[in-house]
Amino acid sequence: MNKIKSNNIFLHKGEISKSDRQKQNGHGSCCIWFTGLSGSGKSTLAMALEKKLFDQGIKTYVLDGDNIRHGLNSNLDFSPEDRTENIRRIGEVAKLFIDAGIIVLSAFISPYKKDRDRVRNILGENEFIEVFVDADIETCESRDPKGLYQKARAGEINDFTGISSPYERPENPEIIIDNGKNSDLNKNVQLLMSYLKNKEIIN
Repeated sequence: MNKIKSNNIFLHKGEISKSDRQKQNGHGSCCIWFTGLSGSGKSTLAMALEKKLFDQGIKTYVLDGDNIRHGLNSNLDFSPEDRTENIRRIGEVAKLFIDAGIIVLSAFISPYKKDRDRVRNILGENEFIEVFVDADIETCESRDPKGLYQKARAGEINDFTGISSPYERPENPEIIIDNGKNSDLNKNVQLLMSYLKNKEIIN
């Protein structure tokens, strides 16, 4: 936990609880944390799941890596230290969404196990659902919609996960999505929906 730099700030507890908000919404709240290599399909899967949930009247929102770095985390680079801070901030934002009774979908490479574990500790074991979007680097590189792997191999991008920076595979994720070349997006979305129903987060 980061040390608070001021002694003159205090937590204020509102009159509306998280359970009050969940009851009004008609569903639980949690963070579905998609992790995997660049090009593995995290954002595509998160946004497809968001649409499925939204169409069923469920309050949900996607926190996407690139989008967050355009605003909240625009001052961070891809050094190990800034990657850690990037994920810490996202964990704190996700906690606010959960407290608001919303199912938040987080799509970040989040390559380091210690950073993902830190978010799990911030959110709590029952509200952090780690989803490993598993696609080998050859498949991810063949997709490469942004041309990032090509730039990384050419030395134009430093600290690129899978090329010049490590990715630590989750050891015990709640869900593993096989998102290789022959993956079925609708099937994968349904797998996630079934998980949420089995956990009674949604009806």
